[in-house]
Amino acid sequence: MALSDLLYPDNPKRKQELIHLHQELLDCMSTNFHATNELVGVLNEHLGCTITPIEMRESSTVKENCEIIIQVMSEIQHQVQKIDSDMKDKLEPVLYQKLYDIKEPELEKIAIAQRVFSIIFGEATSTAAMVAIKLLGSNHLTLSVSKLIGVLAQIGASVLGGVSITIIGLGLEMILHAILGAVERSQLLTAVRSYEKHLAEFKAASEKYQRAIHEVTSLVRQQVQ
Repeated sequence: MALSDLLYPDNPKRKQELIHLHQELLDCMSTNFHATNELVGVLNEHLGCTITPIEMRESSTVKENCEIIIQVMSEIQHQVQKIDSDMKDKLEPVLYQKLYDIKEPELEKIAIAQRVFSIIFGEATSTAAMVAIKLLGSNHLTLSVSKLIGVLAQIGASVLGGVSITIIGLGLEMILHAILGAVERSQLLTAVRSYEKHLAEFKAASEKYQRAIHEVTSLVRQQVQ
């Protein structure tokens, strides 16, 4: 038993809490990597994008892995904005407005989008047009991406940011050293509270993000069956 554990008997419990919270954070991050790659696959296959899929880097820190996701999510935002710009440039104002009119039938919107993609690519499938309409009209996806980018940036800048994602395998004292630099009760309590706060925000934002992506990818699967 470490001397700090003798001085602060509740430290072992706090250590276990830190490990559990750290694992929850990594599991949530891993799911976000997977969901993001699903959306990247749809964009690359159906909309002619060339976004590189991402993977968690086990030798890197939480912050560095957050930055990987932020970078590709920003690229996704850029591609959606480019689609919107293409639509605006190549459509008459009345037709462009129809794309964002909630009263307009979705099939009509898809037909309009397909017309534009036929000009851009020479030919276009209804699946590509449907994906474009779903992305352009999905405030759910737009808001969830923006929210998750903000939360990831906060985590990267927090006390968690410098922790390696593989730190669990190095033992309890290494986790504490990486996070705190010293084992003291007040610092442990602060670290646990920080983890809990950021993890709660991260999980909530991730669930919305993953749900929004599922809406798009499930429609694509139905379309191509």
